[in-house]
Amino acid sequence: MADKRFFGTKTFPNQEKALKAKIMNNDAFISWIEKNLGHRPKDPALFLRAMTHPSHGNSDYQRLEFLGDRVLGLVIANWLYDLFPREPEGKLSRRLNSLVSGASCASIARIVGLPQWLRLGKQARDDGAAASDNVLGDVMEAMIGAIFLESGIEAAGKLIHKYWAPLVTGQESAPKHPKSALQEWAAAHNRRPPVYEIVSRTGPQHNPCFTIQVSIAGVGEASAEGSSKQEAQTAAAQALLDILAQ
Repeated sequence: MADKRFFGTKTFPNQEKALKAKIMNNDAFISWIEKNLGHRPKDPALFLRAMTHPSHGNSDYQRLEFLGDRVLGLVIANWLYDLFPREPEGKLSRRLNSLVSGASCASIARIVGLPQWLRLGKQARDDGAAASDNVLGDVMEAMIGAIFLESGIEAAGKLIHKYWAPLVTGQESAPKHPKSALQEWAAAHNRRPPVYEIVSRTGPQHNPCFTIQVSIAGVGEASAEGSSKQEAQTAAAQALLDILAQ
């Protein structure tokens, strides 16, 4: 179990009491966690918080997502280090970046059925947050963070190995970064380099959402979202590569 001296969460008694009251009798939610994530919650409120978007209230998933992101990165990095003993750091990094990307985390979130339990504010729900890779990826990492807090790295690692295995074994070679791959495609086809433009920036300062459009003149364009410009550019480049591959 994680040592609470180092990994404890800041609690707000009134908020925690209200959260627990809402879900202590929600057998369906607890059963879903146990069946799909392989973990029986000791503190259901912790997992409800992992499902709560900032638009819904004060007690949201952001701190848990911060923790889960690091746990996921460590587990995947150690996995790749053991699995590919001859690969240099650069190739391992490309594998890692692909496996911990928002799109990869969101794909796992959909597999385990996470969207049905999301707690969103009305505006966020109306804006389609329940289908957003950015949101789903963050919440998946928050759930990993919650499991780590309750049962430690072994339990979190078991979940990660179960659901990320097809992604890890599906990488026949270290993937190229989408932006580099798109740049190379343009050069190979005698086209101008890709152009990236910010379409919009929404959300609060602490939780922004960028929409980036990438285009290659005379070829096509694609847009994607991300919690940073770099993440959105990467997702947009991958989206355009997917179009070009059709």
